[in-house]
Amino acid sequence: MMTEAYVKHTIKDGVSIIEFFHPQSNSLPSHILGELAETIRMAGKDPQSSVILLKSGGERAFCAGASFDELIAIDNEENGKIFFNGFAKVINAMRKCPKFIIGRVQGKTVGGGVGVASSCDYCFATSNASIKLSELAVGIGPFVVGPAVERKIGKAAFSELAIAAADWRSSTWAKNKGLYAEVSDSTEEMDGEIDSFISKIKSFNPEAMAEMKKVFWQGTEHWDTLLLERAQVSGTLVLSDFTRNAINIFKKK
Repeated sequence: MMTEAYVKHTIKDGVSIIEFFHPQSNSLPSHILGELAETIRMAGKDPQSSVILLKSGGERAFCAGASFDELIAIDNEENGKIFFNGFAKVINAMRKCPKFIIGRVQGKTVGGGVGVASSCDYCFATSNASIKLSELAVGIGPFVVGPAVERKIGKAAFSELAIAAADWRSSTWAKNKGLYAEVSDSTEEMDGEIDSFISKIKSFNPEAMAEMKKVFWQGTEHWDTLLLERAQVSGTLVLSDFTRNAINIFKKK
């Protein structure tokens, strides 16, 4: 059983494979967020690959979102802003990356994990990959990941997901709203679909793909500022008694 968190980057047959892992359901503490953003940035520049596959380790959850241990340890607004800006940096790295990022979502994903999946350019998932934006339930709100999620699934679906913060939405719901492009019945089937898909697109003209990526993300040029402002909001709210009590309750479950 893996016990150490990591971010790995390997290149195989012209494909950059970026994998992150944390023993607590692939949650994302600050150091993993920082490594992930930098790895995506560097992979975008690597001439040995033309496409990026983003995945998480293990067979269960794709990503549990923010690390509750780190959230509860935040003791001032500046530290709160810095922590949530970690998610902003990952989203902006994915947004600015000149290569298509293909997502592999093998299981449930929550909060910041939904933001990561939403920032992929094309996302594969299994039928077990239900989603939830739980932030309001712990008194914060999906402020930083919100723009990425809204861009992907639309304001109405984002509002539904954000307000029903205690409820899961199925992989079918997520596919119908546009978060997932493909949903498979098993991990093996999903991986076969991913291999087939990537084998086709990795031979496309890298310059054409980079230009298309600019088109896909047009209108997000202000996100460097916007997501930092959103991080400030979350960094303030995380200090509230409501949030601290809610997180402690969640940790005991």
